Amino acid sequence: MAEKREIRSCTRQELTEMMEEMGEKKFRGEQVYQWIHQKLAEDFDEMTNLPKSLREKLKEQTSLHTLHLEERQVSQVDKTEKYLFSLEDGNMIESVLMRHAYGNSVCISSQAGCRMGCRFCASGIGGLRRNLSVGEMLGQVYEIQRRTKERVSHVVVMGTGEPLDNYENFVAFLRMISDGHGLNISQRNITASTCGIVPGILRLAKEKFQITLALSLHGSSQEKRKRLMPVASSYPLDQVMEACDVYLKETGRRVSFEYSLVADVNDTEEDIRELTELLKGRNCHVNVIPVNPIREREFKKPGREKAMQFKNKLEKNGINVTIRKERGSDIDGACGQLRRRHITSE
Repeated sequence: MAEKREIRSCTRQELTEMMEEMGEKKFRGEQVYQWIHQKLAEDFDEMTNLPKSLREKLKEQTSLHTLHLEERQVSQVDKTEKYLFSLEDGNMIESVLMRHAYGNSVCISSQAGCRMGCRFCASGIGGLRRNLSVGEMLGQVYEIQRRTKERVSHVVVMGTGEPLDNYENFVAFLRMISDGHGLNISQRNITASTCGIVPGILRLAKEKFQITLALSLHGSSQEKRKRLMPVASSYPLDQVMEACDVYLKETGRRVSFEYSLVADVNDTEEDIRELTELLKGRNCHVNVIPVNPIREREFKKPGREKAMQFKNKLEKNGINVTIRKERGSDIDGACGQLRRRHITSE
């Protein structure tokens, strides 16, 4: 039996062509697209303005993969919600809803697992299972908006996985989530994190999206970065920084540098000096993130006072810095923690 086509991953053009192949009018493609990407339908029978015969064809020839909710955690501190979804093949992914004064932000995963192997991150323990489809990335946003009945205005691709390691699907996701015929989320309200895949950064720069690119820096030098991030052996820091400069030049969008602060590892005076030398004169922003400890690693979070000293000294050196506000501290807040707990308990 031929494998059914995953319809949520189809573009408007692809849906129009599909309708013609089914012997239907072209405009039916627009109707199906609207049901999936605006009305967030999760069943073909919800598409009430389609003929029953077409709905039956869609059921026979396509699949509208839904995400199955395995667990939902709600922080009693700040109402952050963490979702663990299972996919059609049994793989699990995480998504997070964060409520801000400026709107609701959803952090999504781009892969089931991750092969980047960053030492302090739970997402990469166990390696990469597979890439997520376009529909599975969109589905995380859609499912959370559908469940909460609250509009999602911002999207952060910072969950499990490396988006530039799933480049084609990630770019298609960006186009569809910002499409005026779908949820129409502004590209300026989308942030994507990469650990520094140089060819992917350069390729993304040419797309000229208006998203914010966030580089997972985490080390003030090539050697320190290699200790925390194996990918640094493939893409040296000087090449990564040059790629970030190209991204700014091509898109006009400054790069954000994510810096997970680890006690006695990358929070020293030497790190402050090296970071200043690295970033001085660049149009950028540093987002300091006190590391979230995980059971499988020995890394510790620095105290609040130490983190503030790190921030203040960088600012005195002319670097634009913020400390990320901790969210979901009373739940499995760090990337991969909830998924990891379920996998190890099976």
